[in-house]
Formats: sequence, C-alpha cells, structure tokens
Amino acid sequence: MPIKPQQTEIPDAKSSVPASALRRSKRVILDLPLMIRGETEDKRPFQEETFTLTVSAHGGLVFLENRVALGQKVLLLNPKTRDERECTVAFLGPPYAGLTTVGVQFAPLA
Repeated sequence: MPIKPQQTEIPDAKSSVPASALRRSKRVILDLPLMIRGETEDKRPFQEETFTLTVSAHGGLVFLENRVALGQKVLLLNPKTRDERECTVAFLGPPYAGLTTVGVQFAPLA
C-alpha cells in the first residue's frame, strides 16, 4: 500500500499560533531593580528608577513614568553591578497605574 506524503503547513502571522511560540527566547518573570536613562518624547533627558516585569535573552519589560517613543535608544543600568546596556524601545503597551509598559530590546554586543 503506497504511503501518502504528509503536508506540513507553516503558520502565517494571522494564524492562531501563540506569540510565545514565535519568540526568539523564553521570557522569565523577574523583579530586577534598574535605573533607566534616556530622553523623553520631547527630548528632555531623564533618569528613572524602575524594575523589570519579565526578562529574556533579548530584552525585558519595564514600567516607566516618562514617555518614550518606539525605536528610541535608552540605557539600562543595574545599580547592584553597575553594568550598563544600551537598548531600543521595541514595544509600548497600555498604561498601568499611571505608568507606561515598555518593552526594550538589548543592542547587540560589539
């Protein structure tokens, strides 16, 4: 009896595949204190203490009081280790308790 070849469909962006299946790296819930420096949407410098909600190998999710724009560069500083990383604002989510939900993506290491 001949074997019928199986067809495998690759889901498109409009399919019902969960976003987590398309991620480059796994998210982890982690409350890590941070200092973020950058410029507001109207180009005023700011420095703000915040914390992470989730992190991954490629970035994280934080709350900010200051308004930032998609694609904007910011600096994350770990106050404990003094490690500093440049990031790009990759996501602006809904406000929560007067704060903006901001997703940042780490800049590639040189």
